[in-house]
Amino acid sequence: MSAAGTPAELGLMVTRRAAGEPLEQVVGWAEFCGLRIAVAPGVFVPRRRTEFLVQQALALARPGAVIVDLCCGAGAIGAALAAAVERAEVHAADVDPAAAGCARQNLPAGRVYSGDLYEPLPAALRGRVQVLTANVPYVPTGEIGYLPPEAREHEPPAALDGGPDGLDVLRRVAAGSTGWLAPGGHLLIETSGRQAAVARAAFAACGLATRVADSADLGVAVVIGRRRAPGESS
Repeated sequence: MSAAGTPAELGLMVTRRAAGEPLEQVVGWAEFCGLRIAVAPGVFVPRRRTEFLVQQALALARPGAVIVDLCCGAGAIGAALAAAVERAEVHAADVDPAAAGCARQNLPAGRVYSGDLYEPLPAALRGRVQVLTANVPYVPTGEIGYLPPEAREHEPPAALDGGPDGLDVLRRVAAGSTGWLAPGGHLLIETSGRQAAVARAAFAACGLATRVADSADLGVAVVIGRRRAPGESS
């Protein structure tokens, strides 16, 4: 009711919600880390459990940090980090043009890019990124059918489907990360607790020093990899 400007608009919103459209897409925003994140129809809705990833990233981000948010969706993670990290230089990218357009409403202009993972990022960021976050799709293909209709029917499949074991995109992000991270920089990716061990092994195979943070309450894990400094042993 507070989002509708007129009774007619409220009626339309109620009709859309009753038809199964996510509430956040209906009202045009989602609450995330205390912020209002603009969310357009057809764009992945930020999950509250992903605030756990933001908490882990904040523990690693120093003032003035260069931060990149891949698979950014509406840009919720990047916006939360930009709001909390003093003088942060935040960049974000998503393969879905609609998501990137939405993220431009939530992040500084000129630092949101549309393209596949690292491909659209400015070359000047190579080797400078202190914190690299990625809320990659991690639902195994065979389990997509078990998702709520709100997700299956109103969010892009590319934001949900992670391949046969759910970790295809995670492996690609991990493999490309060392070319972008600064020495000592960190990569953080959300996944499920049951996938965490395999995801951690994928990080380690790319040469990252790796650990896992998990939240039993939220049923989510964050795999954290650090790029070793030159000469540092594994």
